[in-house]
Amino acid sequence: MISYHWRWGTLFLLVGLIVAGCSAHKQAEPGKVLDEARRAGRDGASFPQASEDYFHDMDGALALTPDEIKGRNMWLVWSGGNDYFWNRMSDYTFGAFDLLKTISSHPSLGYSRDDRWSRFGMVNEPCFEKAAGPDKDRRGLWLDVRGKDCPADPFENESKYPGVAVGSRGKPLGDGTTQPVGSFYGYATGIVGLRLFPNPDFDAKAAKAWDPERYYTDPSYYNRKDLVRPYRVGMSCGFCHVGPSPVKPPADPEHPAYANLSSSVGSQYMWVDRLFLFNSNKPEGRTNFMYQLVHTYRPGTMDTSLVSTDNINNPRTMNALYDFVSRLGVGKRLWHEKLAGGERDNKQLNDFVSNGPLTEFYTKPDAVRMPHILKDGADSVGLLGALNRVYLNIGLFGEEWLLHFNPVIGGKTITPIPIATAQKNSGYWQATEMGTPNTALFFLKAAQPDYLKDAPGGAAYLSTDAATLDHGKQVFADTCARCHSSKAPRPPVDLGLNPDKCAGTGYLDCFKHWWTWTQTDDYKAQMRTIVKADDFLQGNYLSTDARIPVTLLRTNVCSPLATNALAGNIWDNFSSQSYKQLPSVGTVTLSDPFTGAPMPYAMPAGGRGYTRVPSLIGLWSTAPFLLNNAVGPFSGDPSVGSRMKVFDASIEQMLWPQKREHDAVLGDKLPGTIDRTTQRSEIVIPAGYAPNALQALRGRLHRWLPWLVGDGDDITIGPIPKGVPVGLLTNLKLRAESTDPAAIAAHVRDTGEMLLKLKLDLAAAPANASDEDLRARFANLKAPMMRLSKCPDFVVNRGHYFGTAQFNQQKGLSADEKAFGQVPELSDADKRALIEFLKTF
Repeated sequence: MISYHWRWGTLFLLVGLIVAGCSAHKQAEPGKVLDEARRAGRDGASFPQASEDYFHDMDGALALTPDEIKGRNMWLVWSGGNDYFWNRMSDYTFGAFDLLKTISSHPSLGYSRDDRWSRFGMVNEPCFEKAAGPDKDRRGLWLDVRGKDCPADPFENESKYPGVAVGSRGKPLGDGTTQPVGSFYGYATGIVGLRLFPNPDFDAKAAKAWDPERYYTDPSYYNRKDLVRPYRVGMSCGFCHVGPSPVKPPADPEHPAYANLSSSVGSQYMWVDRLFLFNSNKPEGRTNFMYQLVHTYRPGTMDTSLVSTDNINNPRTMNALYDFVSRLGVGKRLWHEKLAGGERDNKQLNDFVSNGPLTEFYTKPDAVRMPHILKDGADSVGLLGALNRVYLNIGLFGEEWLLHFNPVIGGKTITPIPIATAQKNSGYWQATEMGTPNTALFFLKAAQPDYLKDAPGGAAYLSTDAATLDHGKQVFADTCARCHSSKAPRPPVDLGLNPDKCAGTGYLDCFKHWWTWTQTDDYKAQMRTIVKADDFLQGNYLSTDARIPVTLLRTNVCSPLATNALAGNIWDNFSSQSYKQLPSVGTVTLSDPFTGAPMPYAMPAGGRGYTRVPSLIGLWSTAPFLLNNAVGPFSGDPSVGSRMKVFDASIEQMLWPQKREHDAVLGDKLPGTIDRTTQRSEIVIPAGYAPNALQALRGRLHRWLPWLVGDGDDITIGPIPKGVPVGLLTNLKLRAESTDPAAIAAHVRDTGEMLLKLKLDLAAAPANASDEDLRARFANLKAPMMRLSKCPDFVVNRGHYFGTAQFNQQKGLSADEKAFGQVPELSDADKRALIEFLKTF
């Protein structure tokens, strides 16, 4: 008993010290900290938007106005001071995430510019060459070198775009050199969307201690939280949204030209797991459980709440942005949202445009008519609010943002970041609010559909049989168009589908009335006429942007369970009152991850439980499918032929669900597959990142606590065997998320008992225990782990069964799921004809 309580207390002490250590630098009080720009006396007006049409050949070489050029430049090179945040991310990930290494080509890394596309799916910026050796002008780093025949990067002009002079910037470093100030757009890195900035913390002391070779090769040197790198890396929105043009693909994706790139297709090929851990190509990287977490992010997806974590693993695709004009029209017609409190502090188009159609999406003081942006439809405060929030989510004003949560690991009550605080204390935020209207103007012109008929060789994949296409149009009208067309019949007045009354608490009832109407012969007859019109695809967003209840979709519920946009959470100011008032969708049916048995789960209210309809524009080029890319195979080849192979395989899995991947352990007992650990792993905190309170004990901790601390003083929790559902650990609720003292006490008890039992069960396993033996120990933890799970749904590729027999197989479903009735089942001929029509989108 003494040993039990000793280990219980020791574990909790260390966990507490680790969490505290991750927060140790955050001494400022929220609302009272300034960003680096404001500390340097800079306001938003001191960051003029770049006017050079440097990226002219991108996006089909469209002719852009001066404001649209500024908007594209902002999208591609403006990082808003977030190099501060990304530098801190190395600490929060215990050295695993290191962008300065990611952009390098040092031989020890095992990757370079030459294979950057195939390894990471990152877009190499044209006009650069691979580093042949250390760059003395960049402190010995192995960074891409600009081609001699290429024009200078205009955004590096520090006379025109003077950087922020804080810390060591502009000061001598004691070795005969001066730390540059640079441009506020930074230096080009050779990767689209990543910019290089002098680190203002790199002073004379840091310069004396800097050893670039050891930085690349010596873990005892680079695995230290006190390591000061000479540069920081900033990230623009383009990093996650620029990709190869589907209609002008590069001959060699490792070496694209600007003409081969699109600002709006999304990073469909990015391997975030490989990006997130600089050594994920090596055994020590893959055995890090953090890798196992991000390895659930299929190429082209990431969990946007990974940093401001809600302890729910829910990777989502990086959105393609198409047809803003039609999409805004959908929002104006259907989606009327109310704002309150800090939500009203969002900038609206009316703040920048005094007349014309762009003023029709907002009515003072609290009414917006806008599309839903995020996958769960949470971004609902206006177009500019959605754009501006993205910059915060990639680290702008990190000095304040990081005060509201514990990055990556969680364990702290999350509080909202107020827009008013950013407007007052962040020069970078002020500049961003001033600039995003031009980005909106750019996308209104540039985000045009990519049709297969316009792609090289694309016509060969399109059917010319009029009867087949007509058949496909009818199937689409009857089965798909209710959600995937912005052109639709006008609802009868007696349905009561008033957009103002159907927002918030009344939404689900209105949705059910609408769903029932779309199943009528009258609706289908009208929709067939619309779909068969020659101009059906013109000005059609191919989505309603509706929030679909997951009781109807039957897809994985982890994304709809996301909490970041709820009232009082981090994005409180960026979701509408209407979103926060959404009712519960009811009870869904999940699967036990150990047996496959059905499990009922009551979905909460307050915004959760819905998924926004994706657009089908460019469907031929955007496979795999579902919001997490879990339906269909992946290919890193962006050619038209490769895209079509992936499309064909993926659309078959969508329309014939029995062809989808099934779980390696439970097989047909599940309606799909579970993301499981791919090899044995551990949660590792290198000794150099241990909290200060433990640093003085280095050399003794292993003797005292061999079950927790390795012989190198690294803190380890594990081993975690191969084949464990990743979500069992990633979705654990680390804090009570309640103000009720009894609930808090119960949560502390349950968490403590679960963590201790987990550690003791694993520590008691023999050194030669097999993965099967270790998995059995995890099975013993089923009850406490499921009780603490924030999302007990582990099957990632289920759902969206419309038009299939699987939709009508309703045994074991909840009453809420059955309430949507059954659907006509499509024949194989129906599905084949539908596929031919979908290729034309």
